[in-house]
Amino acid sequence: MSVRDEYNEKLANTVIGNLKKRQIEAFYCPSAAQARDKALSFVKEGDRVSFGGSMTLEETGILEALRNRGDIRLIDRANAGNPQEMKQVFRDALSADCYFMSTNALTEDGELVNIDGNGNRLAALIYGPDQVVIVTGMNKVVPNVEDAVRRVRHTATPLNCIRLNRNTPCASTGTCADCLASDCICNQVVITRRSGNPDRIKVILVGEALGY
Repeated sequence: MSVRDEYNEKLANTVIGNLKKRQIEAFYCPSAAQARDKALSFVKEGDRVSFGGSMTLEETGILEALRNRGDIRLIDRANAGNPQEMKQVFRDALSADCYFMSTNALTEDGELVNIDGNGNRLAALIYGPDQVVIVTGMNKVVPNVEDAVRRVRHTATPLNCIRLNRNTPCASTGTCADCLASDCICNQVVITRRSGNPDRIKVILVGEALGY
């Protein structure tokens, strides 16, 4: 085990303990492949499953695996042919048995920090699906909420705006301008400090750098 691997495991165990105090079930997987298998273990035959936009889910192979499963009903935005159908997908996702997403940042004390454009991902995190499975690389763990918001606005958001071809200042400069541009994706800021329903939210920490 390398020093980096040992560090990730020790830090993950600390974060897991703090998440459990907040009624959030948590696990550590050293690799993306192990995280994929762990995440898929929460899906049962016949489940209605959906997901939020996430590079982490793509990089771990979770999205591909879900799309290849024939024993579940996948509520998939890729099947939406127009804005109205996309809106219906977002609404249907709130009734899912299992919802997959990543988090923009996670504090060492176990608080989830997310910033969203439409808010559909955060709506599902807050209420609706029976269980929410969050997969996140250790690169998203930060000391506190202030650092988490800074990470999202100055790292994750510019990268996502570039990926999504958004016409925002950060997509042009790489730096947050605290803008109110029409293409802005920093519209809702949600801090999840505790799960009201014990173990409804499950966090899988991965000992790799994943997503933005």
